[in-house]
Amino acid sequence: MRILFVASLHHPDVLEEAKRNAPPGEDPIFPPSQGQYFWVKALRKLGHTCGVFWRSESAMPWAKQRQLHMTQRLTPGRAVSAVMARVPTLNPDYRLRNRHLLDEAAAFQPDVIVLPGDNSVILPDTLAELKRQHNATLVYGCGTSPIVFSRPVERAAAPLIDLVIANDYYHAIQWRELGAKRVVALPMSAIDPAFHHPYELTDQEQAEYGCDVSFVGTLVPDNLYGERIAALEALADFNLGIWSVHEVPSSLKRFYRGPALGEQMLRVTCGGKIALNPHGDFMRYGGNMRLFEACGVGAFQIVDDRPGVHEWFRVDEHLVTYRDPAHLRKLVAYYLDHESERAQIAAAGRRHVREQHTYDQRMTRLVELINEIRASGSKR
Repeated sequence: MRILFVASLHHPDVLEEAKRNAPPGEDPIFPPSQGQYFWVKALRKLGHTCGVFWRSESAMPWAKQRQLHMTQRLTPGRAVSAVMARVPTLNPDYRLRNRHLLDEAAAFQPDVIVLPGDNSVILPDTLAELKRQHNATLVYGCGTSPIVFSRPVERAAAPLIDLVIANDYYHAIQWRELGAKRVVALPMSAIDPAFHHPYELTDQEQAEYGCDVSFVGTLVPDNLYGERIAALEALADFNLGIWSVHEVPSSLKRFYRGPALGEQMLRVTCGGKIALNPHGDFMRYGGNMRLFEACGVGAFQIVDDRPGVHEWFRVDEHLVTYRDPAHLRKLVAYYLDHESERAQIAAAGRRHVREQHTYDQRMTRLVELINEIRASGSKR
């Protein structure tokens, strides 16, 4: 199949580095800091052709792609983005991007169009036209709640979507209620054993990344990550290290050690004795990228107790879960004093994800679902 991703590029500098360092014959179209990098790698191994249209790239020649940086402060850019998200048809740049997508699709001739979530640019009329022109199956991959995060264009396009892949079971229900034709609760995240493996750190890296408890991820806005912030604040008297490409709340700034993406993020995870992974408040079932990646690099992981964690892992064998900040403190103190138990659980977690949660397995299942839809004709 010919699969066209219509996506946002969050880390353009990481993509450029990946292109420079790619082995001969490989042509990455996503940065390894985005999960779609591994989707494409696995899909290509299965024999499919993949391309990408950057919906986040301005069609105006003077505009420059910027690195995504989340903040709680009201900035002119955020204000403009909020207005454009509500009335995207009034944005001449957005209209031009939609036209360019139709042109690129005409050249690429996709059988499948994949839209990763948080689409505020591509209009429902454009998606309908793509399906009409190419008889293409429309797949939407979303790792966040459509009730909390979706934009008006996403909700309006829901009835056009042939298949939604949602890592959180509750998000899947929400997409079904919005009118998507078929929704499957399947984690979009997994591991690539060639990338997600234990990293041997240099002395300098160990000095930079070494800590009792490490956290890598987003912490703003606080109304969406309050439970995550509370968990970290409860560990303020431990040797805590925080890495994020986004803004960090003032209560946690003294623990902030800088940004971490791609391979550096994995090296950071290897540097801590405990990898802490609280989900965002909106992810009640669980299944973020770090859940699988931390196990993949052989880290000992403590994660908040979510139903999906019990579905995909054996708790206390592959990882450990906590109920609340007080319980988390007790677990951290206990496992810092029991290194052999940490090592045993971390090793079992790594074996488990290598056997059960690889991107090759995820994409094999995704292709099966797409073939079922195309064979049944239910996408029409």
